[in-house]
Amino acid sequence: MGGHSDVVMGALVVKDDELAQRLAFIQNATGGTPGPQDCFLVLRGLKTLHIRMQRHCENGRAIAEYLQNHPKVEKVLWPGFASHPNHAIAQKQMNDFGGMISFVLKGDEMAAAIQVLEKLKYFSLAESLGGVESLCGHPASMTHASIPQDQRINAGLSDSLIRLSVGIEDVEDLIADLEQAIG
Repeated sequence: MGGHSDVVMGALVVKDDELAQRLAFIQNATGGTPGPQDCFLVLRGLKTLHIRMQRHCENGRAIAEYLQNHPKVEKVLWPGFASHPNHAIAQKQMNDFGGMISFVLKGDEMAAAIQVLEKLKYFSLAESLGGVESLCGHPASMTHASIPQDQRINAGLSDSLIRLSVGIEDVEDLIADLEQAIG
């Protein structure tokens, strides 16, 4: 909600009144409430959320389409494509399809994915969903590195899978960055 990678905040949303009361008691007893600065940062971010999401979605669509047509990309996972396994759900739940994109390189080699990540200039390597800036990640060597390769692959996390959180920068700059990194 903040969108500027400068605050960490969360919410507990439950459908059960008894559970909500128990959680409210724990929150009150332990002091698990945000401070005034954190609240200010989220309120500031909410004022631009609509325009940030619009650009995030526009950029996401352009990059997903670019990657889908790239000769060195095997597969693109983005819920805006009818081929995505959750496309129908995304259509019902979302106004647009966002800028979270994963793609697999042809040949599925981890070294090739790492080489692409090392060449990127506008996409910063991070284990985050990001804010206004574009981020990239490599689950096989980062968030899921402790999972044995066969289990990762069975779960759909290929060795060359790269995850992008597309930000609000100029989309032509982002595509040019991907082009020079992928080759």
